Amino acid sequence: MRAICIVLIVFAAVGLGIRPVGALEPIPDKLVVLTFDDSVRSHFTIVRPILLDYGFGATFFITEGFDFPTNKKDYMTWEQIAELHQDGFEIGNHSRDHMGLSEKAVPEYAEQLEAINRQCEAHGIPRTTSFAYPGNAFHPSGFEILQQAGIVFARRGGAPEYPYDHGRGFAYEPGRDHPRLIPSAGDARPDWTMADFLRAVHQAKDGRIAVLQFHGVPDLQHPWVHTPEDQFRAFMKYLSLNEYQVIALRDLARYVEPTIAPDEYDAVISERKKQIADESGK
Repeated sequence: MRAICIVLIVFAAVGLGIRPVGALEPIPDKLVVLTFDDSVRSHFTIVRPILLDYGFGATFFITEGFDFPTNKKDYMTWEQIAELHQDGFEIGNHSRDHMGLSEKAVPEYAEQLEAINRQCEAHGIPRTTSFAYPGNAFHPSGFEILQQAGIVFARRGGAPEYPYDHGRGFAYEPGRDHPRLIPSAGDARPDWTMADFLRAVHQAKDGRIAVLQFHGVPDLQHPWVHTPEDQFRAFMKYLSLNEYQVIALRDLARYVEPTIAPDEYDAVISERKKQIADESGK
């Protein structure tokens, strides 16, 4: 009888729009996740004030790879990274050396992740719980390493469904996509127009979440993933004017149960590749 009463109370609460403590929120349409890779200095000097003006959340994925230790013209300092954290943005893990998570790299990857966590701790930043695959390269043998390191959500690119070149991708579908293999709906390129951006964000509906991947604004060291400042401003203005909800990757925990993963991580990838092939054959 007590169990029946509890069930009736829960149903009554749902009917009244009351969310039980700890329950997941329904995924709204127009939910977008902003992510920024590679510790680029323009994340602090240009991206940060724009996002603060709009009240947007975001995740900044930090690596000490490339010439991060010595080139402070193009890369942030750890003090600037700490200030992003103090502003309320999420600091995520992109591996110490920007090392791709291949099957061969798995034995040494725990140290790659922990090196970033040690720097976070030294600068008053919490341990990372979000990860972005360097170079968007992944291997399923790395899922356990990420989990052991405390990574809850991990973001990849738009491949293998789409080729890398144009930055196309699919929105994240909780339950179908592995939580440590979340696709990018769009991976910005220097020649992106508003149409490319809209193609990515318009997927944020019917339980799907558009995760966007940016690099520098500008990105002088990696011009193939550079985003011009005026274009970036236009993209963010569109999100604001059209009332998109813009969050960090960690905030997915409000809507997604991260312990639930599909039996086959690549089943949805195969389905999407077939969908693309069928559409191109029409």
